[in-house]
Amino acid sequence: MSRSDRKKGARSATAGPGGTNVLSPAALYEAGLHHLGAGRLLDAQVCCEQALAAEPTHADSLALMGIIALQTGQHDHAVAWFSRAIRQSPKIDYLTSLGFTLKQMGRLDDALAVFDKAIQLRPDEAELWKHMGGVLLALDRGAEALLSYQHALTIDPAHRESAFQSGLLLHQQQRHDEAVQAFTVCLAQQPNDLQSLQMRARCVRELKRYDDYLADCQRAQALAPDDALVCNNLGDALVCLRRIDEALVWFDRALALRPGVVDVLHNKGFALLQALRFEEAIAVYGKVLALEPGNAKAEWQLAHIELQCGDYAAGWAHREARWNMPDFSPDYPRFTQPKWLGREDISGKTILVEEDEGFGDNIQFARYLPMVAARGAKVILVVREPLRRLMAGIDGVSQCLAFTPDLQRPAFDMHCPIMSLPLAFGTTLDTIPPANYLPPPPADRVAAWEQRLGGHDRLRVGLVWSGNPHQANDGNRSMPLSTLLPLLDVETDFISLQKELRPADRALLAQQSRIRDLTADLADFAETAALMSCLDVVVTVCTSTAHLAATLGRPTWIMLPHLADWRWLRDRHDSPWYPNARLFRQDAGRRFEPVVHAVRTELAAMITGFNKTTA
Repeated sequence: MSRSDRKKGARSATAGPGGTNVLSPAALYEAGLHHLGAGRLLDAQVCCEQALAAEPTHADSLALMGIIALQTGQHDHAVAWFSRAIRQSPKIDYLTSLGFTLKQMGRLDDALAVFDKAIQLRPDEAELWKHMGGVLLALDRGAEALLSYQHALTIDPAHRESAFQSGLLLHQQQRHDEAVQAFTVCLAQQPNDLQSLQMRARCVRELKRYDDYLADCQRAQALAPDDALVCNNLGDALVCLRRIDEALVWFDRALALRPGVVDVLHNKGFALLQALRFEEAIAVYGKVLALEPGNAKAEWQLAHIELQCGDYAAGWAHREARWNMPDFSPDYPRFTQPKWLGREDISGKTILVEEDEGFGDNIQFARYLPMVAARGAKVILVVREPLRRLMAGIDGVSQCLAFTPDLQRPAFDMHCPIMSLPLAFGTTLDTIPPANYLPPPPADRVAAWEQRLGGHDRLRVGLVWSGNPHQANDGNRSMPLSTLLPLLDVETDFISLQKELRPADRALLAQQSRIRDLTADLADFAETAALMSCLDVVVTVCTSTAHLAATLGRPTWIMLPHLADWRWLRDRHDSPWYPNARLFRQDAGRRFEPVVHAVRTELAAMITGFNKTTA
């Protein structure tokens, strides 16, 4: 019934016994609405009952009885009343009320059917598509819910609730660019909407748009100056921009507002680590562990600081906390067989050693495999296919298998993740096994590469400038090819060993006649090893190539960020893991340009020596 119809009905009355006026059903309904608005539910119910006594099919009164039942928690009655109203007149309002009630009752499929019917009646109503999205979301059908919310936005591009829910779902699906657009719609209507602002900040952080991340965090802090988590996020944005001293101020402010918040302590510890303030970072992670004994993330971070500082006994032990981190190495099976960490006698046993981290880690710690075999164990090794051919010939490895999700492993007695082998052998700085465990590459493959490279009248230099872009510290350890270009005026033969090229680097490499790109034929690490054996020096960032070249005994120059990975220790330009490696570290300016300049200087000196030898 329209508002004008209700007003007309409210004025109409009939004469009752003794000449008294009897209100019409429409007037009684209006009176019931008035009572409901004033919170007088019983009076509202009486009015509806009187209306229905006079006209049992009065649809508005039936629907109002449903609303009264809903407000008093009588959901079954509400469903019955709304259903009766819909049978009289399938109005959108009635269908919406019934859909909401069914959703509250957990009858989601029924609610979905009701909203579907409402949409069939009025397909251009954005609000109905939003309701449909809410039910689909409750049914855990997120992809369909997103489509429903997005359809609402095609009808009404400024529909804030649909935009917000779309943003949340897009964020969950890691479609961060689209999520940013959705939250921007919300903020266009409500610029001070803190929740939308914080969600947009999260998304631009994922996109590594750190200036935008900082701007949103600053706006959020202006809106909520005493919110500790808002202060924490502002500190995190500053860390992303490498403004560490400023970040620490905000972490301390957050902790002053809410002392002992573990997430803030984690971020402060990380910031201190970026500033190379190792002892202070250790103290912060100690606070986390005092608040939450067994906090795996804190133990993990503490382990890396201890290893970086040379405290291997504590570092290897703390690093086992990684198995309590739910997102760590999800592909490593949770075996029923016991884990071997060096304590048990394994003579006559079969030990499964399986990778649990990256390619470079596998290469570095494969040096322990002959030592496992030397204890009398049969060693089965599982690695990714690109490593299988390289590692199959390591002394003591009885069988080397390529990992697949459905791999059927042979019978074994115990297992050991490859990154736990240093703990199993109690490795200290003085007992690091030598890096001479890889068999030499096949002579025929080395000869093939020698022939392809041609005359060896100039120094041959292998180049790698970036690692896996998904690695957590990749933004610090990798550089664009453009940063490396000053090397090219040195008279050498440059060979690209860079397997994964980012779009900008691919375009630039295609323009460089001074760099030979032979990576299309590097099918696996064994083939790369054969090519490396023909090179005089490998210049690389901290990635698997560095480990392979150094393990093969090639002169290896590793360009490191200001905060280098734990395995390179502190303040050293050599490595106890690889005697033939040289480390070129960023200074406090955190730029690779000075590092490249230092490498260029050393290359020029090496060329002089090479020319004297070949003269």
